[in-house]
Amino acid sequence: MSILNNINNSYHGYQQLIDFYHEHKDKLFDKIDLELEFWFAANMASALGGILDLLNENFNEVIIKSIQPDIEKILLKNEFLSYFGHPSISDDYQTTIKFQKLKPTDGKFFNNYVMNELLDRSELPRMSQLVKQKIAEKIYEIFVNAQIHSKSKHIYTCGQFYPKKNTIEFTIVDMGIGFKKKINERFGWNLDATQAIKWATQDRHTTKIGVPGGIGLALLKEFVTLNKGFMHIISDNGLYQFDSNGEQMHHFTRSFPGTIVNLQFRTDDTGSYTLKEEIDLNNIF
Repeated sequence: MSILNNINNSYHGYQQLIDFYHEHKDKLFDKIDLELEFWFAANMASALGGILDLLNENFNEVIIKSIQPDIEKILLKNEFLSYFGHPSISDDYQTTIKFQKLKPTDGKFFNNYVMNELLDRSELPRMSQLVKQKIAEKIYEIFVNAQIHSKSKHIYTCGQFYPKKNTIEFTIVDMGIGFKKKINERFGWNLDATQAIKWATQDRHTTKIGVPGGIGLALLKEFVTLNKGFMHIISDNGLYQFDSNGEQMHHFTRSFPGTIVNLQFRTDDTGSYTLKEEIDLNNIF
């Protein structure tokens, strides 16, 4: 029996998921029992979903044998457990952002999903429609990066509004080759995982040939700084964490088999967000 205990948006939570994957990654035609205890951050279902698919590809049968009632309730509401034969239940308080397992060709659906399920939520701080569109574009670029570079069969995403913590957390996961391998192959470098992630977060840094621009992380970093949220990127054995206090980098004992981009937005932010060009245009008139 494998136990995931207190999976949060933290180094400890990510490390547990990585350890769970490595414990079972070499098994074939096996039965894997999983228990979810104490707490499981609903947005982390995207990372767990990707791991379970990798294990299933080896013809293993993963059975969620035991699950705390509170965890089960939220994973039924966000429809994660629907992929394992459970019926969904109504989300009366509208706190979930539904779990989605998308094909790389589902970009248009993903774009609409981000706007409707995340950015149009009334709990987010006030922002102009243009700001919403810009943030949606940058989140979409993360999807496109996974689509083009990761070679992942699917992209997993979901989120959760935590009213007591005044946060919305939104997570995008692919099970592809990751930043380190892609960047080092492209440029002939020898960056470690955190160095590669940090390089990719810089404005205009890209591995695309003949195409300007990066993957949208620079603008998202600016927004979470002002909002006092955070951005976590997990790829290979690296964790890149960015918040209003700056950036931190950590290493895991083993590698995550893909990439996690985890965004937190504060809902107790009383600010109002407008792009500078909108203000300049209004001053003209």
